[in-house]
Amino acid sequence: MALNTSADAPLPVGEVSRLIGGWIDRLGAVWVEGQITQLSRRPGAGVVFLTLRDPSYDISVSVTCYRQVFDAVSDVVSEGARVVVLAKPEWYAPRGQLSLRATEIKPVGVGELLARLEQLKKSLAAEGLFAAERKKPLPFLPRLIGLVCGRASAAERDVLENARHRWPAVRFEVRNVPVQGVHAVPQVVQAVKELDALDGVDVIVVARGGGSVEDLLPFSDEQLVRAVAACRTPVVSAIGHEPDSPLLDLVADLRASTPTDAAKKVVPDVGEEYERVRLLRDRARRSVRSFVEREERGLAQALARPSIEDPHRMVDGRAEQVESLLDRGRRTLGHLLDRADSELTHTHARVVALSPAATLRRGYAVLQRADGQVVRDPDEVTAGEALRARVAEGEFSVRVDA
Repeated sequence: MALNTSADAPLPVGEVSRLIGGWIDRLGAVWVEGQITQLSRRPGAGVVFLTLRDPSYDISVSVTCYRQVFDAVSDVVSEGARVVVLAKPEWYAPRGQLSLRATEIKPVGVGELLARLEQLKKSLAAEGLFAAERKKPLPFLPRLIGLVCGRASAAERDVLENARHRWPAVRFEVRNVPVQGVHAVPQVVQAVKELDALDGVDVIVVARGGGSVEDLLPFSDEQLVRAVAACRTPVVSAIGHEPDSPLLDLVADLRASTPTDAAKKVVPDVGEEYERVRLLRDRARRSVRSFVEREERGLAQALARPSIEDPHRMVDGRAEQVESLLDRGRRTLGHLLDRADSELTHTHARVVALSPAATLRRGYAVLQRADGQVVRDPDEVTAGEALRARVAEGEFSVRVDA
């Protein structure tokens, strides 16, 4: 229930602590799973002190139990082990401290861990986090590679040395983090997120050497899997050896069997690329040389044709024929003109001979009345009528005599 308090009516610290203890007492016993990070067994003490930590989050809680409770599992439980405890939450009012009083401790076996991983794998696969279409291609030559690995680890050395051997100019942005234990998951997640947000990082490699199933558990954690799935930058998983298969391998954009294999897949080999460039250059030269030679042969064949070798040959061969036709045309045209001139002369002579003027020059005359009408019949005129007589050299007046 909410408490009615104010600045004028505050609760004493002891009362607040008592209320908290009462609420915690009502919680009852609960089963809790975690990883033992600290274990204190003082000689002669009847109580064992443990620190139980959630590997996926930065959260720990103190656990106490009677010695006989811990002695039942002391042979299989030590620091770093995953356990399930049945405990009653307790509130220590004088210090305001929460702890768990364990009445039963059970180690989590490898078989149970694998079963849980399989169940988590199916759940994440159903969400599509492992789908092939989600995977991003790696750049051919990354400018900057982000590397998440253990400090001074063999995995770091393998990735750096092999990558620089293949491409000496390669650059790395390294994040050294714990790769096993209770602090591994949050720090690996943080390192991956930092590298993904860093401008210039083209690919991220998460590397770790081999180990037991328990050692590789952080790389099957759901929080890490989801963080990698959310990355904009391609992620390469290089965890353990070939048989190892944490869930990180499934969500990563590329799985490498070992850290050395990751270096080979992320960075091209400068020698191989140089050889490939040389082969392509030789191939280009052969192609260009073949093209030029083919064009030269075509040009030589074209130049060898008579029309190209002696372009005036056809004109010269037709010149005499053209000259002959020209002369023939001139002669034909002359004959036609001569014939037309002769016909014109004859026609002119006939026209002149038949013209009225020629008739008048032979002594004939043309009589015309005053209105200009030609007289053709004597009955057309009357006695005393004045007429005009037209002769070859002129005209004169005449009068009709009865």
